[in-house]
Amino acid sequence: MNDEILNGLLLDEECMLTLGELSHACAMHAEWVMELVEEGILEPSGVEVSHWRFAAPELHRARTVMHLQRDLGINISGAALVVDLLDEIRVLRQQLDRLGEGY
Repeated sequence: MNDEILNGLLLDEECMLTLGELSHACAMHAEWVMELVEEGILEPSGVEVSHWRFAAPELHRARTVMHLQRDLGINISGAALVVDLLDEIRVLRQQLDRLGEGY
């Protein structure tokens, strides 16, 4: 039996994270999160950095980028492309699922 303890953070779609909470959840510096915003990977609500709030799906995007960089050595521009393509695949699969329900 595996006695490994897993830590996690349960978020609903309505949850909003501050810059500090998002960076903590990714175990990365706030500057890294700010780079993701500059690259267009993350889209916070709020104009000033101190008022930025990130929706729960942004955490998933940030963690995906983190894994791409750490595990595959992909730079931030490449990671931006990958997460955009993953989003597009997800949308296309949802469309296919909806089309399949009509038959």
